[in-house]
Amino acid sequence: MLNEHTLDQLRSLRLDGMLAALNDQAISSAAVELAFDDRLSLLVQREIDWRGDKRLTRLLKAARLKVASACIEDIVWRDSRNLDRHLLTTLAGCDWVRHARPILLSGATGTGKTWLGCALARQAARNGFSVLYTRTNRLLQELHVAHGEGSFSRRLAQLARIDVLLLDDFGGSPIESGERTDLLELLDDRVGTKATIITSQLAVNKWHAWLDEPTIADAILDRIVHTSHRITLKGPSLRKGEVHDGEQDQ
Repeated sequence: MLNEHTLDQLRSLRLDGMLAALNDQAISSAAVELAFDDRLSLLVQREIDWRGDKRLTRLLKAARLKVASACIEDIVWRDSRNLDRHLLTTLAGCDWVRHARPILLSGATGTGKTWLGCALARQAARNGFSVLYTRTNRLLQELHVAHGEGSFSRRLAQLARIDVLLLDDFGGSPIESGERTDLLELLDDRVGTKATIITSQLAVNKWHAWLDEPTIADAILDRIVHTSHRITLKGPSLRKGEVHDGEQDQ
């Protein structure tokens, strides 16, 4: 019979994982045969796992990934897609986040850019990093509104603290002069300190023309291109063919 006072103490300490494990052990005949050290080790590990799961749930909720189910394990390794298995296996370790290196994903519509970006972002969350997904044009509109409300600096500081920022559909619509400046400030805050994933239908060598202002374009590209991992997706649209476990460019 479990001591109710002890259970109340575990609840007050918010050791919910350990509490659940203790209840499981109380009805397990196999647990009774374990040494005290082994049982204690199982309780502690359950608490660690519980906290990890809770943190991941919180991180993924805050991330607002467009494809919440995307994960590295479900990548379609079709030869026509031009995927480098060694590179993606390396990226799964998340050193690119720790070293604040951008990932640039480009390719035609339907080739899986958004899905792969979300899978990489989810992998970062699994490793304990904060993540945020946003469409590039919507974020720039948000920053434009923030100027008028006097909250631009505060919002920029919030974005600068996010470990992985996923900018989807970069170059997908014309960019205004003020938006170019805001984009430069946003990326300048992240260079060398935080990681960024960018997806685009435009090839990277066309980004300069899209930005349409040589000085600012040079400054922006200098901050994201030279230290980046670049992945160019090829092949037919995944929307038109057979898709493994739901992978597609959303």
